[in-house]
Amino acid sequence: AFDPQGVSGGIIGVMIIGFRRAVFSNEAGLGSAAIAHSTARTKEPVSEGFVALLEPFIDTVVICTMTALVIITTFYADGMGQGIHRDMAGIELTSLAFASTFSWSPIPLSIAAMLFAYSTIITWSYYGLKAFTYLVGDHRWADIGFKLFFLSFVILGSAIELSALIDLSDALVFIVAIPNLLGLYLLAPLIKSELKSYEAKYLHHHPERGR
Repeated sequence: AFDPQGVSGGIIGVMIIGFRRAVFSNEAGLGSAAIAHSTARTKEPVSEGFVALLEPFIDTVVICTMTALVIITTFYADGMGQGIHRDMAGIELTSLAFASTFSWSPIPLSIAAMLFAYSTIITWSYYGLKAFTYLVGDHRWADIGFKLFFLSFVILGSAIELSALIDLSDALVFIVAIPNLLGLYLLAPLIKSELKSYEAKYLHHHPERGR
């Protein structure tokens, strides 16, 4: 376990799992958030980019880290990860971890999970609809057809086992990320010039803002 090959292999494995779960959580690098941010009314796209940077930080670094610490310090530290509970995952695992300290916590947690799931369904239906109508044209039947197609997969996804659904999601997310990451590299010079222009316009004229 402590030889160089074992350590390096373990670090790489943890990074891969971490990347998969981070992307699943905040969608960073997929290009999906850009669809929502493109609808914002702003004179400076760079400022909207700064707003977008806050999302993965709050979602993953703050919320997910706090949730992980709760699970580690309750579910695993108290030995609940053995026996009948060893195969628990997802919201079931989180709910049990919180309930071990606050018996009433599964109720607000369940409400938050439902709201999160509902908002995710609405958001991704909008993303998919915009992408689909961009390809086939923005007309009524394309709108209705995609919504029916999307709702059928919502029902199908609810019936699939969580682990299988996550594996499918990881595979599809990887496919989506490839063209977006290529686009990011190709547009990097443009982003750099926009950032320099923004800094010259605001930060250099108002040095106290950059502190």
